[in-house]
Amino acid sequence: MQTRKLTIQAGRTESQYWQDLWRYRELFYFLAWRDILVRYKQTAIGIAWALIRPFFTMVVFTVVFGNLAKLPSEGAPYPILVFAAMLPWQFFANSLSESSNSLIVNTNLISKVYFPRLIVPASAVIVSFVDFMISGMILLALMAWYSFIPDWRILTLPLFILIAFAAAVGGGLWLAALNVEYRDFRYVVPFIVQFGLYISPVGFSSKIVPEQWRLLYSLNPMVGVIDGFRWAILGGESNIYLPGFILSVGIVILLVASGVWYFRKMERTFADII
Repeated sequence: MQTRKLTIQAGRTESQYWQDLWRYRELFYFLAWRDILVRYKQTAIGIAWALIRPFFTMVVFTVVFGNLAKLPSEGAPYPILVFAAMLPWQFFANSLSESSNSLIVNTNLISKVYFPRLIVPASAVIVSFVDFMISGMILLALMAWYSFIPDWRILTLPLFILIAFAAAVGGGLWLAALNVEYRDFRYVVPFIVQFGLYISPVGFSSKIVPEQWRLLYSLNPMVGVIDGFRWAILGGESNIYLPGFILSVGIVILLVASGVWYFRKMERTFADII
């Protein structure tokens, strides 16, 4: 009879952490799929909830900024201008909300079983990405309604989706770790999301920001993401303010790197204090 040898080595878990992420990929799929099922289980209208909120937000912004304030629409119908920004913003906002509570919701799993904890907030981002894909149907419907056909720039959209995904993961890791140590963050996150909606160019074009403030405005990482989405979807008169875009992408990279660093730093104490 052949026996298997188990070797216990100090620091082995730490050194093989990133390999363990791949080994536990099935858990990643399971957590994401579980959260998707729970979100829409026993709901009266199912996945339509992923459509209702961004749609009515788009309607309000179109009326206020497009019809009343008469702000420029970069040569595209104003509802499409708004929804091209609503897609990445809603994805980012939902990711922050879901990720921040993900560790708390999975307390029993974290306190009893070993696995790379980074899987938990990352799976929450995947759930929000599913909502993002569903909401994309509204954009397709708007394009059909207004007979709007995007140009070749639409092929670059996956790049900007990747940047939005990185921003969501970075912010989610920070808030997930902070929420374990400081439970007050459950009240801070909704404020961050609401405040961020107003200071991001969702209901209006970032072109209305005075030139001397554009670079400072781009310290908000979602400015570059939203401008990128509009550049890819609207084409035509839509342009990217390159210095600001580079700054926003740099902030996103810093957010991801620092988020992983802080999460890994706090991860070893999660099971003790959660």
